[in-house]
Amino acid sequence: MADKGDQNANPRGFAGKTVSAEEMLKSQTVGLVHLSDFRKRRAEVLEQKEREAHDKSLGRLGSGNSKSATPSTGDVTDGSSAAPSDEPPKKKKKKKLPAKSKLSFGDDADDEDTGADSAATPSSISRSGSKTPGEEGVIPASTRIKANPNARPPPKAVTKASLQSEAQVRETLRKEFLAMQEAIKNTEILIPFVFFDGTRIPGGSVKVKKGDPIWLFLDRCRKVGAELGVGGGGDGAAKAKKNNRREWARISVDDLMLVRGDVIVPQHYEFYHFIANQVPSFSKQGGLLFDYSNKPPSDKPSDDPLYKPNNDQLEGADKEAAETKVVDRRWYERNKHIYPASLWLEYEPGKEFEEKMTSTRRDASGNTFFF
Repeated sequence: MADKGDQNANPRGFAGKTVSAEEMLKSQTVGLVHLSDFRKRRAEVLEQKEREAHDKSLGRLGSGNSKSATPSTGDVTDGSSAAPSDEPPKKKKKKKLPAKSKLSFGDDADDEDTGADSAATPSSISRSGSKTPGEEGVIPASTRIKANPNARPPPKAVTKASLQSEAQVRETLRKEFLAMQEAIKNTEILIPFVFFDGTRIPGGSVKVKKGDPIWLFLDRCRKVGAELGVGGGGDGAAKAKKNNRREWARISVDDLMLVRGDVIVPQHYEFYHFIANQVPSFSKQGGLLFDYSNKPPSDKPSDDPLYKPNNDQLEGADKEAAETKVVDRRWYERNKHIYPASLWLEYEPGKEFEEKMTSTRRDASGNTFFF
């Protein structure tokens, strides 16, 4: 009977397995007033239950071990008496502290209550931001940010001010180019030439500007032929000087042709077109069709505004006259099947004309084959 009475009076041997954490928290928080005390009791109860579950999973606790028993529901006011005094559970306590972040209560109040233990946890260090991986020098090489040398430059913001600035720059460059182009076109050059009617008749030289058209050059050549009284009129026969002058006076500019090498230069082109574009001569010797400078002239050697250079000082004075031929178109129509007129082709801009000039089959003397 005494045994039965003892069992009814002291049921602690069975309470450790059936009492839940909520019941333990209720029994320990009876009469508490402050919220901080409640949080402290709650944390201790949860830690104790976690330690018991961990020790049970490791097989450290037996079925009759009294360490797992819960404190009585009597006069328990200090939560420290419920925690075991052995060292191994204290070491486990620091490992289980990160689980406190899963509770519904605020983490800030828990951090203030736990003190130094919570400050040692990784979560508190990461939230405080006092240390970064870069300060400790442990950033791996694969995660370091490097500039991409192949990346395109970032696009500029299209604003009204930037558009106006670009428009002003383009306008300035356009005016500079037009001024340079005008200076080149106004530069005087000297073109030596010969009259050609099967034979080369010296004609002297004509002074023109780089921006002048071809027909103006031919008109001046016609006047030179009338002054010299050289043979003309298309028949190539020797006549009196007076009659030759009359014939050159009656010749129209449309009846004359300018042949540069083997290229017939149309009259509506300007010299500047061939100089600026550096059109090749399509000859075996190579070079340009009109080998003159495409740069603006340098400053004048004299400050005199009326200064004019002599013909010998002009560009082109040392050119060979035989390369520039002034031909009567009527003579060309009668003799275009005979060498050298059979090699002449009228200039056309583009690669097709280059192919025509380079694909023509000729013998060792330069004569064209006729099949």
